[in-house]
Amino acid sequence: MVKHRQLIPTIAAAAVLLAATVGGVLNGGLSGTAEAATNGTLAATAGCGKAPTLSNGTRTISSGGQNRSYILRIPDGYDRNRQYRLVVGFHWLNGSAQNVSSAGYYGLLPLANNSTIFVAPQGIDAGWANTNGRDLTLFDDITRQIENDLCVDTSQRFVLGWSYGGAMSYAVACARPTVVRAVAVLSGAQLSGCNGGTQPVPYFGIHGTHDSVLNISSGRSLRDTFVRNNGCTAQSPREPARNTFTHITTTYSGCRSGYPVQWAAFDGDHTPSPVDGSGTPNDSRTWTSGEIWRFFSQFQSTTPPTTAPPTTPPPTTPPPTTAPPTTPPPTSGPGGCTATYKAVNSWPGGFQGEVTVANTSSSAITGWAVGLSLGSGQAISSVWNGVNTGTTGNVTVRNAAYNGALAANGSTTFGFTATGNGSPPPGNITCAIS
Repeated sequence: MVKHRQLIPTIAAAAVLLAATVGGVLNGGLSGTAEAATNGTLAATAGCGKAPTLSNGTRTISSGGQNRSYILRIPDGYDRNRQYRLVVGFHWLNGSAQNVSSAGYYGLLPLANNSTIFVAPQGIDAGWANTNGRDLTLFDDITRQIENDLCVDTSQRFVLGWSYGGAMSYAVACARPTVVRAVAVLSGAQLSGCNGGTQPVPYFGIHGTHDSVLNISSGRSLRDTFVRNNGCTAQSPREPARNTFTHITTTYSGCRSGYPVQWAAFDGDHTPSPVDGSGTPNDSRTWTSGEIWRFFSQFQSTTPPTTAPPTTPPPTTPPPTTAPPTTPPPTSGPGGCTATYKAVNSWPGGFQGEVTVANTSSSAITGWAVGLSLGSGQAISSVWNGVNTGTTGNVTVRNAAYNGALAANGSTTFGFTATGNGSPPPGNITCAIS
């Protein structure tokens, strides 16, 4: 990712100008198969079953009478009969689609495990003024083009972005509440408009407490729109003190079922990559990608895939078959399961791991629980595709709502990030049917 801090003066100037001049945006939305509400019955997109013509890389598209572009990332081993999650990542002011792509779509690409189609649109003048709704139209046109050619789960569309990209993500949530399943806004403000903004959308806001470009009050305002829309209980979430270099994530209570609101405030300035324990942003060490992925991953598809993948939705690619289980796991109930740990990434003061859970019994199971022991100084900071009990020492991770059911010989994975040295790796790994 490019060095974000060098963009701060330009962003600040644009933020002042746009806040004063941004106008209304046009009504409208997706047509055809893309009209299916993400929270209702899933409809297979027109691209399901087709041999795709789109490929990875920069694509051009006519939108609103202009030639626009976006970068497309299709999962490895794409299966035209499997319905994939779609994530759209908007760049920041003076950033680019290439910046978003090269940074792994805000760090979500390595966590997706080939379950997701990623898109990075390019803004006019490297921003998202959304004049006369032109950028909403671009979002509609890109989504339509992709879904006419590729197989997308229409109940699994997500958007996110930082700074100006966060503003555009908020605008999409306001104007396309039945199209997107959830939105994550990093250090955003209302700069791209909010046409509508009265219907519920699952919302995750992240903001620095002493943001010198877009004050945290702007982020709170965006958040509170969906606190109201989602019927959540109003509250003033805790936020970390200055120089603590920590973050506090709050999940609102009282929200309508299926429409959570989450807020993470961190002790830091204007950055998409805050790091606990440090005042220096770092893309590989930030906690934001893990928490956003966990937020997005909680939403279950409304229908199973058209083919039988190795897991229930959200699907993952088949796990490695060469690595044996770390330890011989126990069995319970009518059959058994195994758990295999794999180190994915590491950095000074932290690491990322993945555990493959396999049903070794001859019959289907409906739930599983994995136990593992963390070494001294190791502590789990985020988990996705699972629910953890405990963060240090002996930890248990149980299946999420959507991946507990495994067919005979089926498998799934969950991942986590942790603080501390990744060596030695977590040990005493066990798996039990629950």
